[in-house]
Amino acid sequence: CFKRENCLDIMEAGGGEGGSAATMYHLQPRDPQHSPSLLSPSAGEICAFKIHGQELPFEAVVLNKTSGEGRLRAKSPIDCELQKEYTFIIQAYDCGAGPQEAAWKKSHKAVVHIQVKDVNEFAPTFKEPAYKAIVTEGKIYDSILQVEAIDEDCSPQYSQICNYEIVTTDVPFAIDRNGNIRNTEKLSYDKQRQYEILVTAYDCGQKPAAQDTLVQVDVKPVCKPGWQDWTKRIEYQPGSGSMPLFPGIHLETCDGAVSSLQVTAELQTNYIGKGCDRETYSEKSLQKLCGASSGIIDLLPSPSAATNWTAGLLVDSSEMIFKFDGRQGAKIPDGIVPKNLTDQFTITMWMKHGPSPGVRAEKETILCNSDKTEMNRHHYALYVHNCRLVFLLRKDFDQADTFRPAEFHWKLDQICDKEWHYYVINVEFPVVTLYMDGATYEPYLVTNDWPIHPSHIAMQLTVGACWQGGEVAKPRFAQFFHGSLASLTIRPGKMESQKVISCLQACKEGLDINSLESLGRGIKYHFNPSQSILVMEGDDIGNINQALQKVSYINSRQFPTAGVRRLRLSSKVQCFGEDVCISIPDVDAYIMVLQAIEPQITLQGTERFWRPAAQFESARGVTLFPDIKIISTFAKTEASGDLRATGTAPKSAVLEEMLHNLDFCDILVLGGDLDPRQECLELNHSELHQRHLDATNSTAGYSIYGVGSMSRYEQVLHHLRYRNWHPTSLETRRFQIKCSELNGRYTSNEFNLEVSVLHEVRVSDTEHVNHLIVQPPFLQSVYHPETRSSIQRSSVVPSIATVVIIISVCMLVFVVAMGVYRVRIAHQHFIQETEAAKEAEMDWDDSALTITVNPMEKHEGPGHGEDETEGEEEEEAEEGMSSSSSGSDDSEEEEEEGMGRVRHGQSGTSSQRPERSTWNTAGVINIWK
Repeated sequence: CFKRENCLDIMEAGGGEGGSAATMYHLQPRDPQHSPSLLSPSAGEICAFKIHGQELPFEAVVLNKTSGEGRLRAKSPIDCELQKEYTFIIQAYDCGAGPQEAAWKKSHKAVVHIQVKDVNEFAPTFKEPAYKAIVTEGKIYDSILQVEAIDEDCSPQYSQICNYEIVTTDVPFAIDRNGNIRNTEKLSYDKQRQYEILVTAYDCGQKPAAQDTLVQVDVKPVCKPGWQDWTKRIEYQPGSGSMPLFPGIHLETCDGAVSSLQVTAELQTNYIGKGCDRETYSEKSLQKLCGASSGIIDLLPSPSAATNWTAGLLVDSSEMIFKFDGRQGAKIPDGIVPKNLTDQFTITMWMKHGPSPGVRAEKETILCNSDKTEMNRHHYALYVHNCRLVFLLRKDFDQADTFRPAEFHWKLDQICDKEWHYYVINVEFPVVTLYMDGATYEPYLVTNDWPIHPSHIAMQLTVGACWQGGEVAKPRFAQFFHGSLASLTIRPGKMESQKVISCLQACKEGLDINSLESLGRGIKYHFNPSQSILVMEGDDIGNINQALQKVSYINSRQFPTAGVRRLRLSSKVQCFGEDVCISIPDVDAYIMVLQAIEPQITLQGTERFWRPAAQFESARGVTLFPDIKIISTFAKTEASGDLRATGTAPKSAVLEEMLHNLDFCDILVLGGDLDPRQECLELNHSELHQRHLDATNSTAGYSIYGVGSMSRYEQVLHHLRYRNWHPTSLETRRFQIKCSELNGRYTSNEFNLEVSVLHEVRVSDTEHVNHLIVQPPFLQSVYHPETRSSIQRSSVVPSIATVVIIISVCMLVFVVAMGVYRVRIAHQHFIQETEAAKEAEMDWDDSALTITVNPMEKHEGPGHGEDETEGEEEEEAEEGMSSSSSGSDDSEEEEEEGMGRVRHGQSGTSSQRPERSTWNTAGVINIWK
């Protein structure tokens, strides 16, 4: 038996975890009846220990059989993390009575309990690779977040985390033993919006973590109600259509209770053009585009030779805006506006006006028709007085002899707000209606007056001031206007419709909503007429957010005005009950409209041609531009695909064609105006009306105007004709075309055309026939007669000498052709003889002939052949050659072919073209290339 029963407490010792430990035990027999020493010599010894259990990593060995000392040791490495304790049963065996160990006796069972001692094998690890927290600026937190690490060791000493530490230096944070991170000072969003710190952990054995963990702390500003996730600068590319302005916007209420919300989006474009981006065509072109009635008179046109009364005014040429500083006015010449406007007429204008500068406001005249001399009566006038718009209309006694309405007053805030507004005054006497920016306004005050007494005093129509011709020592302007005017027109005899008025003042840019059908329920919205203001209202914040994300900007102009458009978003909030409502600041953003691609307008066609004099005298005249082409291109930059050689992508410009409208083409006469007694430019009005274009004609040229496509202008220019009743005195006429888009914003090249008259070449009787004749490249043949009568005869019927010569030439060609054929088939040693025979055959009497070589042959350029052929054909058509002359031409062509074959057979290396010979009626051969 064991000396101590059930008291073995074997613990790992020595090598520790993973090693083999041993413990000695003393075993002494205590059997009084069967003592091992009494039975046999070895019966009192201990021979073995037996461990009862399955797959235990221990074994017991005997060290001393006599004393019973043994050792308990590990058979394999022991891991505390796999098993911390072992409990098993052990028994001792004596050596028995015989050699076969049959009589071995075993002791009682003893319980062995083993505890494995741990070593600090593993380092701490964090549960998360990174931690993130969001804090609000200006607060001290007890705990922003908690980090946690673990250790895989088995003992409490090494498996517990005893400390955490922030590795990053100079950060306003601290950490305690439990991993709680706090800030040591108040954080500022403006100073730093994000912190990144590294944290490590230590176990109780002071072993640090294998890898530090990252802690990210985001600082957000103090919660302020307002719109979030919007962009201050919004770029708009021309031609991109409708573009969302706030694709990700949403409202932050900071948990405030909101019952309803009203949002107003305002596009501020008052500094663009006349209040917004509109078409910059001329007023006449715009009137026609909008379908206005004809007969409109522009009182503020662009300064020109025909409209010179605006030459002295201050003008912004880009938009044709006239500025009046209170010291100038313009007289409208007589005959521009009829004296009697009838009971129906319309006055339209753009006006920008502010409060009057003086303490006592005086009348500021926009339009005035007053007596030119002797008296100072105002027949009709439009003026501003104390921020009121007043229209005066005094009838004559021959039109009315009763007390009638004379002054119509409108009081509107827009008259003095220093912004652009469009005004239309429709007069249907005695009713006068004002339209401002498309809205209708009735006069708040109408005063009556007696008609004006009839007189023979002439009247003066003025703009920007009123003409005071009487009651003063010297006639002068008075009641000057302070402000800006544009597109001031008057239309006698007819009123404009509401549709035309809305079209004339419509903006080409504004706010829009993409997909109205997808707006949330309960959303109400409203646009102003110009679509520069959008109001949305609802009681659900989420629906309002979605609706605002669909608000977009659109500009329908092909070439919009580049620049900034300010955008403002204001909000009104209503809360439940008597709760204090939150205040939402406005959103101030801007839209940057980028520069549109500028077109390059090019005019192409024939730049010089000749026509017979008879064609200039004909009823149809000469068509000036039969093949004119109008092409518009723009340069598109493309990156080259060769990146290997240079390493960068070189850019190359590629011209691409684009389509757009034109608004006028001017055809100018160069080198002096037309003489109406003998020349003119003509164009059928039907050609213009079919293409919705207009034109004006003068001695300086022709002007075609109206908004139309380039193809329409081409078609009209193809029909422009020039006539001259006395072309004998005319050598050359030069014309120039220049076209425009957007009232001169984009202009074409200056295309020049030179037209010349074909005159007959007449030679005096005394001139010798052997003189060299210099033939123009556009003439087919030169007549060199001996008498004037022969010229007349030769122009109608060929002479007998001509017929004889032609027959002789034909026979000669036949003989030469046969000689060439025989030369080719003969043997080479007969060539010299054959040539001698051929020369003998070609030797014919030429005593009556003279060969004249064209001296211009060596000066001809490569392109003269086509002009020569064209001139020959035109001369043949003009002269009307008879059938006999046609036969002569055929003979000439046969002769040319025969001579060409002869030269080809004699010299195969010759590169010159065959010479061409023509017989004239006087027996003179003219030879030229």
